[in-house]
Amino acid sequence: MTIEKKTYRNGPFKDFIAQGTQVGNVLYMAGQVGISDSRLVPANIAEQTAIAYANMKHVLSQFGADMGNVVDETFFVTDMNELMVNVEAVYGERESAYGGMPEVSQTLVQVVALVQPELKIEIKCIAHL
Repeated sequence: MTIEKKTYRNGPFKDFIAQGTQVGNVLYMAGQVGISDSRLVPANIAEQTAIAYANMKHVLSQFGADMGNVVDETFFVTDMNELMVNVEAVYGERESAYGGMPEVSQTLVQVVALVQPELKIEIKCIAHL
């Protein structure tokens, strides 16, 4: 049995990774990081968070969705202590992206590293369309 899927591919790894895959009414989004269109990575975790959410919004828009469609998200961080020191700024960026306190489940995971050494956070989500 073949499952019907719709994918969106963009960015430098588009030949290898789909940024989002829709199956039925569910969108599974690949982790989004704090790399801007100009390929710059800010040193600040809150600024990286803001860019990651902007990237999420872009992928969601490719499926006719927005942040209101997100039902679950996972934060991958390289340094839990740095996140805790900056928790108000990081979660402020989260609230700003959602337009208020989001009604989504969230998982927080510390990882050894992300795809580039200067990256501090990656955000993955699932959205209901």
